[in-house]
Amino acid sequence: MSLRQRQPAAAGSQYGANRSSQPPNPEEEAYNIIPIHNLIADHPSLRYPEVRAAAYALRAVGSLRKPPFGAWHEHMDLLDWLGLFFGFQSDNVRNQREHLVLHLANAQMRLQPPPDNIDTLDPGVLRRFRRKLLSNYSAWCSFLGRKSNVWIRDSAPDPRRELLYTGLYLLIWGESANLRFMPECISYIFHHMAMELNRILEDYIDENTGQPVLPSISGENAYLARVVKPIYETVRNEVERSKNGTAPHSAWRNYDDINEYFWSPRCFQKLKWPMDLGSNFFILSSKSKHVGKTGFVEQRSFWNLFRSFDRLWVMLILFLQAAIIVAWEGKEYPWQALESRYVQVRVLTVFFTWSALRLLQSLLDAGMQYSLVSRETLWLGVRMVMKIVVAAGWIIVFAVFYARIWTQENNDGGWTSKGNARVVNFLEVALVFILPELLALALFIVPWIRNFLEEKNWRIFYLLSWWFQSRIFVGRGLREGLVDNIKYSSFWILVLATKFSFSYFLQIKPMVAPSKALLRIKNLEYEWHEFFDNSNRLAVGLLWLPVVLMYLMDLNIWYSIYSSFYGAVVGLFSHLGEIRNIQQLRLRFQFFASAIKFNLMPEEQLLHGRGMRNRFNDAIHRLKLRYGLGRPYKKLESNQVEATKFALIWNEIISIFREEDIINDHEVELLELPQNSWNVRVIRWPCLLLCNELLLALSQAKELVDAPDKWLWYKICKNEYRRCVVIEAYDSIKHLLLQIIKFDTEEHSIIKVLFQEIDHSLDIEKFTKTFKMTALPQIHLKLISLLKLLNEPKKDPNKVVNILQALYEIVIRNFFKDQRTSDQLREDGLAPRNLSSSTGLLFENAVELPDANNGTFYRQVRRLHTILTSHDSMNNIPKNLEARRRIAFFSNSLFMNMPHAPQVEKMMAFSVLTPYYNEEVLYSKEQLRTENEDGISILYYLQTIYDDEWNNFLERMKQEGMKDKNDLWTTKLRDLRLWASFRGQTLTRTVRGMMYYYRALKMLAYLDSASEKDIEEGSHELGSVRRNNSIDGFNSERSPSSRSLSRASSSVSLLFKGHEYGTALMKYTYVVACQIYGSQKAKKDPHAEEILYLMEHNEALRVAYVDEVLKGRDEKEYYSVLVKYDQQLQKEVEIYRVKLPGPLKLGEGKPENQNHALIFTRGDAVQTIDMNQDNYFEEALKMRNLLEEYRTYYGIRKPTILGVREHIFTGSVSSLAWFMSAQESSFVTLGQRVLANPLKIRMHYGHPDVFDRFWFLTRGGISKASRVINISEDIFAGFNCTLRGGNVTHHEYIQVGKGRDVGLNQISMFEAKVASGNGEQVLSRDVYRLGHRLDFLRMLSFFYTTVGFFFNTMLVVLTVYAFLWGRLYLALSGVEGSALADKSSNNKALGTILNQQFIIQLGLFTALPMIVENSLEHGFLAAIWDFITMQLQLSSVFYTFSMGTRTHFFGRTILHGGAKYRATGRGFVVQHKSFAENYRLYARSHFVKAIELGLILTVYAAYSVIATDTFVYIAMTITSWFLVVSWIMAPFVFNPSGFDWLKTVDDFDDFMNWIWYRGGVFAKAEQSWERWWYEEQDHLRTTGLWGKLLEIILDLRFFFFQYGIVYQLGIAANSTSIAVYLLSWIYVVVAVAISLTIAYARDKYAAKDHIYYRLVQFLVILLVIIVIVALLEFTHFKFVDLFTSLLAFVPTGWGLILIAQVFRPFLRRTSAWEAIISLARLYDIMFGVIVMAPVALLSWLPGFQSMQTRILFNEAFSRGLHISQIVIGKKSKV
Repeated sequence: MSLRQRQPAAAGSQYGANRSSQPPNPEEEAYNIIPIHNLIADHPSLRYPEVRAAAYALRAVGSLRKPPFGAWHEHMDLLDWLGLFFGFQSDNVRNQREHLVLHLANAQMRLQPPPDNIDTLDPGVLRRFRRKLLSNYSAWCSFLGRKSNVWIRDSAPDPRRELLYTGLYLLIWGESANLRFMPECISYIFHHMAMELNRILEDYIDENTGQPVLPSISGENAYLARVVKPIYETVRNEVERSKNGTAPHSAWRNYDDINEYFWSPRCFQKLKWPMDLGSNFFILSSKSKHVGKTGFVEQRSFWNLFRSFDRLWVMLILFLQAAIIVAWEGKEYPWQALESRYVQVRVLTVFFTWSALRLLQSLLDAGMQYSLVSRETLWLGVRMVMKIVVAAGWIIVFAVFYARIWTQENNDGGWTSKGNARVVNFLEVALVFILPELLALALFIVPWIRNFLEEKNWRIFYLLSWWFQSRIFVGRGLREGLVDNIKYSSFWILVLATKFSFSYFLQIKPMVAPSKALLRIKNLEYEWHEFFDNSNRLAVGLLWLPVVLMYLMDLNIWYSIYSSFYGAVVGLFSHLGEIRNIQQLRLRFQFFASAIKFNLMPEEQLLHGRGMRNRFNDAIHRLKLRYGLGRPYKKLESNQVEATKFALIWNEIISIFREEDIINDHEVELLELPQNSWNVRVIRWPCLLLCNELLLALSQAKELVDAPDKWLWYKICKNEYRRCVVIEAYDSIKHLLLQIIKFDTEEHSIIKVLFQEIDHSLDIEKFTKTFKMTALPQIHLKLISLLKLLNEPKKDPNKVVNILQALYEIVIRNFFKDQRTSDQLREDGLAPRNLSSSTGLLFENAVELPDANNGTFYRQVRRLHTILTSHDSMNNIPKNLEARRRIAFFSNSLFMNMPHAPQVEKMMAFSVLTPYYNEEVLYSKEQLRTENEDGISILYYLQTIYDDEWNNFLERMKQEGMKDKNDLWTTKLRDLRLWASFRGQTLTRTVRGMMYYYRALKMLAYLDSASEKDIEEGSHELGSVRRNNSIDGFNSERSPSSRSLSRASSSVSLLFKGHEYGTALMKYTYVVACQIYGSQKAKKDPHAEEILYLMEHNEALRVAYVDEVLKGRDEKEYYSVLVKYDQQLQKEVEIYRVKLPGPLKLGEGKPENQNHALIFTRGDAVQTIDMNQDNYFEEALKMRNLLEEYRTYYGIRKPTILGVREHIFTGSVSSLAWFMSAQESSFVTLGQRVLANPLKIRMHYGHPDVFDRFWFLTRGGISKASRVINISEDIFAGFNCTLRGGNVTHHEYIQVGKGRDVGLNQISMFEAKVASGNGEQVLSRDVYRLGHRLDFLRMLSFFYTTVGFFFNTMLVVLTVYAFLWGRLYLALSGVEGSALADKSSNNKALGTILNQQFIIQLGLFTALPMIVENSLEHGFLAAIWDFITMQLQLSSVFYTFSMGTRTHFFGRTILHGGAKYRATGRGFVVQHKSFAENYRLYARSHFVKAIELGLILTVYAAYSVIATDTFVYIAMTITSWFLVVSWIMAPFVFNPSGFDWLKTVDDFDDFMNWIWYRGGVFAKAEQSWERWWYEEQDHLRTTGLWGKLLEIILDLRFFFFQYGIVYQLGIAANSTSIAVYLLSWIYVVVAVAISLTIAYARDKYAAKDHIYYRLVQFLVILLVIIVIVALLEFTHFKFVDLFTSLLAFVPTGWGLILIAQVFRPFLRRTSAWEAIISLARLYDIMFGVIVMAPVALLSWLPGFQSMQTRILFNEAFSRGLHISQIVIGKKSKV
């Protein structure tokens, strides 16, 4: 029965809509979860005395002075009192009242032991909550040296005062809208309002009026209008100054800047209270008075990577310098070289480098942060200047002392004691220099001292640390405990030792010999004009450059290797992957009930102690349970309550699998644990586990013919399943035969006597002596025949009689060892007594078969038949891979370490929050049927991919009344739409998954409170209900469609007593933040109807949205609204409507949407779930265990974010989706496991993490929202958490489903978004502070797992560039030919870096964690097979391509900005993407770069001496060619029908149309090349001066081709004069002149005087021919020079275009701009043709199309699907 139907009281008219001064009728007021306004209502939650206690505590207004601003009514409470005094909105008061009552009631329920008086609120509960809620405020007061305005002494509890402070804070927070992102701003407001509250409570008298004091702000909505609105408007104006995020970050204040204003005492001096609106905090117009950036200035530069992580770069640069100095000696080992005093002294030059790097750091600090300095922050400026002076001073000091060493050595002619003394002097100076580092090291070893010093706000420590770092509110006390320190230190020491050994011996040392050889060569003949004579240093530098780049990045490789293996070890100790398949499940299933009881069922005694002894006992018990040692599990028998509870849970899981259509009816019968019936004496295990066991028992009986009973029974009992199956089969056969034979017949008594004899022989252990074991197979066969007959739809009683007669004959004649005569048989009751009187044969009239509708009987018959006949091991049951995976994971997780489950009443309450904008809710009929260009509909696609699930769905629909498939589009349309939506990435799927929490909690609440008798009776009742509803228990009162969505009609729900609903609602609420639901309703958008449908069928679902209400002509008011569906009124009702100060979206959309809905969440924790996620019922059962983790210390802190494992459910769609999901899976499992333990640096990487709700709501919320800088909003919650002293853990015994992008374009857009987000993170204050505030080793972990990963990916690509450009220089300059013609060029270091680069490129970098994680969870062979399959499906091409995407967007974002949210779309990707679309997406990020590298390789092949040796050339360049091919071909290899000839032809036509389409002002980039070309330059419009300068410098590389190649032309006649290069520009000028001439002629004559246009073309061609002939005749010009020169001048033209784009603001006004556009168009046509050529060739060749389809959809092929039908577009099956 529905909860709302239990209620007599109507939940009616909207309180928010009609706010008169009259008190609302409590009966009519809409409520959210609990009707607190009406405590006598019939509501299941109100049965808890704790709820009433909390509500009554709030009503204890007592003698408080009544507010003068509104009418006071009897029913009002403390929150109403605060609301009237301080001007809070009434709906905010209502919302926070329920929030507070729910939290306090839940907290009191959890008290252990329970309080003496449960009807009053426990003071300890209130005190703990107040401390937690105001902990950030208290820390802030302490930081600023202010006295807290919370006037409460712990020695004298004052519950009313406690409630007033907590209520005031919650009311402030609940109405602060966007200010919630600024926690210290809220603390500032609370500080002053708490002071005013104190004055009221202490009866202060106003000096001016002589009246009792009143708040400085009061009246209706005063708080919103006079406190929130002014600050909100300031934020809004700053956002407007950001020009939609395109202005530099340094030009406007974001949320963090405004919040950090409240980190200094000036907020009290300048802002005052009530706030001075004339304060410079609010002023925006005047620059002089305006408060600028606070705390940090985000400047766009690559130098940020050095600034934030300077300690890392200092380490890498100093080691490189020292290693080169040592290796230069040429000794075998470094310690041999270091024996020399000369080497030792040279190594001391690292201190010069170190001090120079310190100077660089201080210069960068000053250069980037100068705008922080103002009159109020002068000391900051002083420190910046002093740091520069001191750093420069150190360089001078080191120079002086170093010079003294060498002067002394030169004077003495060697090393004497004086020289050594000078070395010692230098070292003494160096010791002073590194004193701060030594101090940091000492504090690292004793971390608690550092934490203590940083957290204490003592002035002396502030003065001592002033030089080293700014005093900020966050980032203090971040050190971990000693044990954690040791763990992550040992990890990093191992990684660094490996990296530095490898770098020295395999990178640096092998480079020394070739470098020396090159430097020794004098008078080297260059083949071009060399500007610096007799210096080969540039050549040496270019040789070293790729080695140095790889040296800087390869720490990432070593991190990846070690973290993979460390993660595997941690995973092994966590017992992951111990149950991988059904075989392993069978081995452990008998411990299952004990494991479920131990983990999922609460035991009161476990809650009493959390001491070491209890933990030790737990560990021992788990160990026994896991490996079946010492029988820790009880042998389950059918009558135990434990067995019944286990059966209820297990069967509920199986029935949900059936509802989800991942198993069929037959599999349900094989998997379920049947309720006990037919008087079976043992627990009836699932048939799946009993398969083949009876046959094995029979064969044992046959083998041991003469063995005594005890021995035979001992052999059978060795296997628990075999023991059970023998007893069950015997009991069932006995019951069956007695049931089908009429009770009062002679035959019935014969059978009864026969079984009595068998029972007796068993009792006296004479069974084998009495009966022949050899007869058992015959009996077995006959019984099978009998059961087969009974299972047939039309049963023939005569055949049944025949079989019974045959059975009787076998038993009487063959089974008894001692043959008896007929008389003996009659005497013993085993034969009819009176044969003459019998009118027919034996059994002829005695058989009476049960009615065909008797579901219970025939289900048992089917089970018995399965037990008797199953030969195979049923390892492929269930058939569905997802069902198998889920069963295996759930089973395995029960043997992992997890906290004990409390009772549902005593668990922590939690919410789930899902932000939703306008994505798909439920697929419509049209969407399912509409075919794409290839003739594929979504429905057909899903039927093909999920073939078995479709058949299961049809089977279920037939049971629910479907007559034929046409019904699917009529009566069963809703079911069909739901089935499809549950397989897409839709809101419906997410809601279904999240509502499993509600369903699980209801069931667990029932099991917690039900008595043994209830459970026994309930299980029998369930058994009969389930079986009488035909095969399974799906028939229900509610319509099938509603049932398939809400899942509320599960079998267990039939047993509920009513209170379960109330308990579940108090513990769980689900809020979907449908931001534009209001406007969707107004527009009659189908999405709104579907959301309403979801609310209607999901009781715990609430929808929060932003409502825009027009007031007057242009004015709008904005409200945060919460709605639910009232089951009694059968309509949507509005619960709360809280007015906002203005439009919601000032920052990034998603965090703003989360923030507005956060006030409607409840509970201690909130789980953030995205729109593309799913959940599973069996995982939901473990949620209360997970929440108990908040009570456990991890290191020195309790968790604030519980990281949860994800399962990527989109992997089966295509090979591309598989690569993506494999990569993602390894990160969300192994990667995050290592980050949490041992590295202690896991952040929040997106959902489904669980947040400590009250910790976060007082510290800025669950994400950050500033425009652009917080584009990756999720990870900033992790940064914020770590900086504020939180702790992020990771738990793998529970998982949540997650969808990922499945098409290459979607994946690329996602990776572009993530890479751009990381580019913005580099600039952010959070990354800078973590880089400086974390200890050195945690900083390394932080760098290499966030921005460092992307930076190092970029370094890999830069290494390829550096290597190829360096080679090109050596080849074209002639250095290679002269100096490196011997094999020294193929040195060891070069080979090493090429191998390293190739390893990364092939994706082995990402593959190793995948292989290790797969080995752990699925077995080593399976992991290797997967890896090989992936390689065959060209995963390396995909990973190389992804590397390009990340590099392009990460680099471009840091240089120029332009990060934006990219909606990737979550649809199914089977349609072909056109060439033009791929070109638009990838031209700049991949194609042009690949063509550039390809050109370098081609030129190198033409002019390199080494290239003449083909093998050497291939060995050197194969990795680079692979990169080129991958970047060009990947979009077509992974494009359905990518090599279809007809589509390729169409695509080229479409591409050319797009290129030439002129389009008007409103043309989109998809229509017009010109519009796209402009959009591709957008980042250059917003970039700063340095960005433009760097862009120009990078573009100059294209002129190098011309410089290098013109000297190789015949016309140059081997001259190396600079004149050759300068004269070559004539070619460029002439080419431009010709194109301009033709363009001018085309514009003037082409339309009217076409003959003139042809004449001009003819004259130009003639002139060109004459010039070529003249050059051939009078110079050294060769005809081949024409083509060679193209290699020189084509790149020059491209370089000119790129530079022209930078100068676009100046050039656009000139006539040259049109020419530039024309030239750019020609280049894009050329690039398009180059890219299209290989695609066209492969399309033309036969066989490639089918091969490509095989590569793209291989996973589907291996499961017997016909994807080819999808691709060529067969019609839908329905």
